[in-house]
Amino acid sequence: MSFVIAALEFPSVENLVIWPGAWGIGFNKIALEMLIAAAVPIGLFFAARGQKSLVPQGARNLAETSIEFIEEQIVMPTIGPDGMRYVPFLLSLFFFIAIGNLFEVIPMFHMPANARMAGPLVLALTVYALWIFVGVKNHGLGYIKELLFPPGVPKALYILVTPIEFLSNFLIRPFSHAVRLFANMLAGHILLVTFSVLCIALWQTGPLLAVEALTFPMLVGLTAFEIGVALLQAFVFTILTGVYIGGALHPAH
Repeated sequence: MSFVIAALEFPSVENLVIWPGAWGIGFNKIALEMLIAAAVPIGLFFAARGQKSLVPQGARNLAETSIEFIEEQIVMPTIGPDGMRYVPFLLSLFFFIAIGNLFEVIPMFHMPANARMAGPLVLALTVYALWIFVGVKNHGLGYIKELLFPPGVPKALYILVTPIEFLSNFLIRPFSHAVRLFANMLAGHILLVTFSVLCIALWQTGPLLAVEALTFPMLVGLTAFEIGVALLQAFVFTILTGVYIGGALHPAH
């Protein structure tokens, strides 16, 4: 029994999320993943731009399909026809997050870029700044006033409503936007690591090898599931961005 317990040693959560920096500048695996996540869509659209054939193929086909997806599934439902100007930003956001998330299942990486809070937080603050900018640009400073003092509310209730609206719109919104992506990717990462370590440990523990017939298929299934989660979280983050932009362009009255 002691042998089995010794074999089933799991790394601490700290070891799963801390990556030492290189070259004395803090450049680590996460930073490399983010650079790749930014470079891949740039390369894709440059390759698509270089194709001159009338029938889209390869990179051009993927690029056009992606643009159509963002337009029909995100922009039109959340912003409307006047949101087409934001397609490049939303498309870039989706690709950057999706590719960063998929590093969770790529050999030699096995760590999603967005499983650390810094990346999702920067993205959420960027979206937050854009949301405020769009609202003020289209409606003036009265947009901020409307957020804090919603029309139609009795003035006596502003004592309660205004602090709640301030917390909800200016503090909780960007924080929850970031945490939703970060927490889902970190949880999936921990789950995959747990089953991976369990498979390795059971492979080495002799009599428990029979359990491997259950744990290994589960690991394969969870890997496929996490690929879906990686793409879904990119979609959720992007569609929420569309909702915020749509709310800034067309605030409820």
